Amino acid sequence: MSRRTLAIIGAVVVVLGIVANSALFTVHQTQQALVLQFGDIRREIQEPGLKVKLPFVQNVLFYEKRVLNVDPPVERVILADQKPLLVDTYARYRITNASDFYKTVRNELRVTERLGTVINAALRGVLGNVTLSSVISDERAGIMTQIRDQVNAESKSQGFGIEVLDVRIRRADLPDETSQAVYARMRTEREREAAEFRAQGYEVAQRIRASADREATVIRAEANMEAEIERGLGDEEANRIYAEAYGQDPEFFRFYRAMQAYRRALGGASTSLVLSPDSDFFRYFGSIDGGGPSGE
Repeated sequence: MSRRTLAIIGAVVVVLGIVANSALFTVHQTQQALVLQFGDIRREIQEPGLKVKLPFVQNVLFYEKRVLNVDPPVERVILADQKPLLVDTYARYRITNASDFYKTVRNELRVTERLGTVINAALRGVLGNVTLSSVISDERAGIMTQIRDQVNAESKSQGFGIEVLDVRIRRADLPDETSQAVYARMRTEREREAAEFRAQGYEVAQRIRASADREATVIRAEANMEAEIERGLGDEEANRIYAEAYGQDPEFFRFYRAMQAYRRALGGASTSLVLSPDSDFFRYFGSIDGGGPSGE
């Protein structure tokens, strides 16, 4: 075989390789593809594998089948209770119609910009009808479902060729000036509640104290009454014993009473008495039988 023939065969092989490289392409299982010819869509390919197109005339655009994220900028929203709120959201979507996607937005960067606008508009529309307490309560899931449905409806009406799977609030903050006002109002409310609780506690304490004082007075009165009764019974018993003792030995009883009188009268160290020597008070000073100082 001549050199010229080998050169021709080599050239043919190279040309065929170039043609094959331009005509064959592979679609990955995570991708979908559009075959374009001079900018017009000729085919939409969803199945993975080795595919064929017209060489040099047609080109291929690949789009993701997987779920994609969009992170719109933070939006300032006025709630139904006129409170401003800074809302940071994110969304997840999937390209369901590559042809519509190509015709409307062409690429993921542009759909991120346009979808972010749609999401923020839906946020203002839905959150403008709810209060702050609803946003931070269990009602939040229902609110996010409304936002997602509105974003889906708007995306379909504009022909984005996508399905919005989820819209979530990553973070919701009050502006600094609003936060300070809310904190001040919360502090005032807590101080009012604390003052009310203290007043109620003082009122209850006064009732308890008054009840305790009343019960103490009753207990003291009953105790004094019982003490007086016991004292009277004791005096009665003492008088009875004195009477029995007097009846058994009157003279000894008089002597005993006189000794008690002497102890009370003369017990002090500085006691001074001025009495007549023949006073009946000193009748036991002379003799034990009370005959007087001279023993009479």
